[in-house]
Amino acid sequence: MGGAQKKLGEAELEIMQVIWSSENPLTSNYILNELQGHRKWQLSTLMTSLSRLCDKGFVNCDRSTGSNLYTAIIPENGYKAGASKTFLEKLYNNSIQNMVATLYSNKAIQDSDVAELRDFLNKLEDKQS
Repeated sequence: MGGAQKKLGEAELEIMQVIWSSENPLTSNYILNELQGHRKWQLSTLMTSLSRLCDKGFVNCDRSTGSNLYTAIIPENGYKAGASKTFLEKLYNNSIQNMVATLYSNKAIQDSDVAELRDFLNKLEDKQS
């Protein structure tokens, strides 16, 4: 896959999270029900978004069964890794240190978060060695 990966809008990301959270292909009605909590969508609105996700290459639509079944083509971790990298490049000059410093100085993260992060990094290093 060459170049930057295509970005998901907020609503598209919510749809993808429903699809990612399931092991099995999903019907549009199932996805609509899962989204009902925070989006008052009609099925037609969802279908438009789903076909856009198919065009972008995020989702595969299987029409062979008579009801459309949707599965993710791009894995969640793959998307998030790419999106996180772009986010770091754009906002923090590609520096995780800048990001943590900014969040910390604006009280967006607490001392406990920093401690948790330190533990996490220590565990990563243990795995490497």
